[in-house]
Amino acid sequence: MFFALDIAGTFVFALSGAFKGVREGLDWLGISVLAVLTGVGGGIVRDVLLGYTPPAVFRDERYLAVCLTGALAVLLFGRTISRTWNRVMLADALGLGLFAAMGAAKGATFGLGPLGTIFVGGLSAVGGGVIRDVLVGERPAILYKGFYATAALAGSATLVVLTWSGMAVAPRLAIAASVATTLRLLELARNARLAQEA
Repeated sequence: MFFALDIAGTFVFALSGAFKGVREGLDWLGISVLAVLTGVGGGIVRDVLLGYTPPAVFRDERYLAVCLTGALAVLLFGRTISRTWNRVMLADALGLGLFAAMGAAKGATFGLGPLGTIFVGGLSAVGGGVIRDVLVGERPAILYKGFYATAALAGSATLVVLTWSGMAVAPRLAIAASVATTLRLLELARNARLAQEA
């Protein structure tokens, strides 16, 4: 189940990278590069920092294939996908929570302390988006808008606390991911309400 959600999150992150490439007027190769780096960039940076090389994405090329599929989907069906963007954002929030929880769990497995574990979890969740924004010459969105990084860090911190409690791995991953996802969804709902009131 977690692998399926991980793949789904990777796909949605790749979609966001590909859409950014389209908006920036990139060609198909540029769009594909952004899709891949947005989908798996955070995980690559995390694994390199942890000394887990080659990174997991190169050990299991299904992740790269999923990112390229996301790029192809945007190139072929971009208008259709954009009409269901609310669903894409829901999936994105689910991916954020899962990436934060699993990234933090991996950091803990490598013996990091609480702060290091939280940092690695947050990096896993938002690193791809930062790489995407830098590549197109934008200030990373996590620095000035939304609740993205905060939600990821909260989910990672939740995993640390639950680890101290001695809870089994699967439930603490599920709870930590749910915390990050819920916070992100609440922020999206608040922004939508404010937009309607404006």
